[in-house]
Amino acid sequence: MTTGLCTDERFLRHVPPFDHPENPARVAAIERALDEAGLRARTVRVAARPASRAELERVHTAEHLDALDRELQKGEGWLDSDTYFSAGSREAALYAAGATIELATRVASGELDNGIAIVRPPGHHATRERSMGFCLLNNIAAAAAALEAGGARVAIFDWDVHHGNGTEEIFAADPNVLYVSMHEWPQYPGTGPAFYTGEGAGLGATLNVPLAAGTDGPTWIDRFHKRCVPVIEAFRPEVILVSAGFDAHREDPLGGLRLEESTYDAATRALAKIQPRIAMALEGGYHPGALARSTVRVLKTLLGDP
Repeated sequence: MTTGLCTDERFLRHVPPFDHPENPARVAAIERALDEAGLRARTVRVAARPASRAELERVHTAEHLDALDRELQKGEGWLDSDTYFSAGSREAALYAAGATIELATRVASGELDNGIAIVRPPGHHATRERSMGFCLLNNIAAAAAALEAGGARVAIFDWDVHHGNGTEEIFAADPNVLYVSMHEWPQYPGTGPAFYTGEGAGLGATLNVPLAAGTDGPTWIDRFHKRCVPVIEAFRPEVILVSAGFDAHREDPLGGLRLEESTYDAATRALAKIQPRIAMALEGGYHPGALARSTVRVLKTLLGDP
């Protein structure tokens, strides 16, 4: 397997003003674990780059991008009660989106078999017109839109404990991008009911699988195989993008699901049987140890380890 890995020191420069669950220690923990496991030498380095304005305007309005840029240039502050910014946030956000696009493009072209981008700030809550839920720009949506612009048929699978309301909204009426989410319900941001399947031409291209707090790994995998796998298979994606939030792990302080590292391994293996071209981007995950172990496990799976 040729597996891409994208990390960048800029992702450490998005710094909260005080103790906050979305902080640089998340990526630092992953990077230490990658080094301890000797995984960097087994992967192909993908250099991060900033997303272009044209790439971002596929998924965000020009008015929102202008307003966000004005805010971020203030140096530090809050976009809402959950979402902070610091002096390094603008660059980190642009590179997080660009890194995800770059990785996904290389996977789609066949240059890489698969890969993962260890980025922050996360992105799946960012809508066309709003930054929210720790997210400034929607990284996975920008990547999906870039692939779609190149003619690819894209499926997004979101296993973060929180529903990716921004990603869903962006592609709600798009029949060429499938959005599938398994998430805790009820949970922030209060979206993602099972009855919602998209809008207009995109009706049927959204699948939500809400799960009760306390759902364990075996139950999650059973629901995944029964509800998600048939839908993704029927869509026949040319690339699968994964919003890889690890806050559904049983040790995570912000989630109520009970997943294990083995759950993410099993899901990755099942997705690879549908379509081996898989590009992942980090979303949530707020227990440094569980986050690092889960990321290492998934990267080993992408590399083809048993």
